[in-house]
Amino acid sequence: MSYVDGFLLAVPKKNLKAYASMSKRAGKVWRKLGAVEYRECALDDAKAKGCVAFPKGAKAKNDETVIFSWIVYESKAQRTKILKSVMKDPGILAMVQSEACPYDPKRMMYGGFKIIVDM
Repeated sequence: MSYVDGFLLAVPKKNLKAYASMSKRAGKVWRKLGAVEYRECALDDAKAKGCVAFPKGAKAKNDETVIFSWIVYESKAQRTKILKSVMKDPGILAMVQSEACPYDPKRMMYGGFKIIVDM
């Protein structure tokens, strides 16, 4: 069964282009190492009624937008193997350690998910 890593984070709107550029580079690494899918999505509609909208959940400020992203793997074991390789990749390390990161990594929400419905 496939396995998914999910992310939710707030990015300053002025940094969205830089974030997308960084994400494209990261996505190429993940895909090269075997991830099945790599998706990064910027919030387009947050008119939620009767539930918590992503901006509130992510504690996004007025000048920020929310990014919802996920990476799909063939299995949890494959994900563990790929993550070990990703964290050794010099390009990924440079992005993570850069002071010019376009978002605050300490505010990023993350989790690994087992799929319970796949249609």
